[in-house]
Amino acid sequence: MRMKKLLLGTVLLASIGLTACTSSADKGQSPGDAFQGQSAEQIFNAGETALAKKHYKDAIKHFEGLDALYPFSSYEEQSQMDAIYAYYMSSDYESAAAAADRFIRLYPRSEHIDYVYYMKGMAHYQVNRGFASKYVNLDLAKRDMANASLAYDDFSQLVQLYPDSPYAASAKLRMIALRNLMAKHELEVADYYYRHGSYLAAANRANYIVEHYQQAPSVVPALGMMVRSYRALGLNDLADRAMSILQYNYPNSSEYLTLSGAKASKKS
Repeated sequence: MRMKKLLLGTVLLASIGLTACTSSADKGQSPGDAFQGQSAEQIFNAGETALAKKHYKDAIKHFEGLDALYPFSSYEEQSQMDAIYAYYMSSDYESAAAAADRFIRLYPRSEHIDYVYYMKGMAHYQVNRGFASKYVNLDLAKRDMANASLAYDDFSQLVQLYPDSPYAASAKLRMIALRNLMAKHELEVADYYYRHGSYLAAANRANYIVEHYQQAPSVVPALGMMVRSYRALGLNDLADRAMSILQYNYPNSSEYLTLSGAKASKKS
C-alpha cells in the first residue's frame, strides 16, 4: 500500500486527491449496513480492489463501511488515507478535505502525514479551480476566495512542517499561483471601487495588495491604482509616494510610463 500511495502522489505532482454524507445515509442506512457479517479484512480488501479499478464511489462505500463497523481495526489508517484519494478522484472535494482534516487529527504522527496535508490542499485548490474557470463571469459581490485561502494555508503548513517532503515543491508552486489569483481578485475589487467613485476604498484595497502579495503581478497595477485614487482624493503626497515606489521598482512598466506621461502632460 505504501507504493500505491506514493504512486498516487506522483500522479498529482505530475498533473501540475473520512467520513461524509453517503448515499446509504441518504436512504436512512448506516454506511456499515451493506457489510454486516464481513470481516475488516474483507471490507478493506474489497475497497482496495475497487480503488485499483478506479471505481471510486464503490471504494468509498467500503472505506466508510469499514470505519463504521471496525473503527479501531489495523486497516483503519490506510483505509482513511485511501478514502481521501477516492473522494478526490470522484470530485467530492469537500469530503476529501474533511477526511484529510480528520486524518490529521487522528494520526498526527503518521509517516504519510505530509501526503495528507498535500491532499487537503489539493481538495481546496480544486474547488478554487472550479471558481477560477468561471472567474470573469461571476458578479463581483459573489466572488469568494475562501477556498483559495484555505488551500494556500494547507500548502503553507506542508512546506513549513515538512520542507523535505516530495510534495513540498509542488505545494510551493501552487502557493504562488494562489497568491497571484488572490491578488488579482483584490485588484478587481479595487478597480470596482475606483470605477464607482469610492477612491479611498480603492486605494486601501490596492495598498493591501502591495503589503500582502509582494511579487504578485498585480502589485504593479495596484501601485498605479493607489496613484490614481490618491490623486482623485487630492492626497498628492500619498500619490507621489506611491509613484516613487512604482518608479523605483518598475520604471519600465506600462503602468509607470502611462502615469508619468499623463502627469507630465497635465503639467505642460
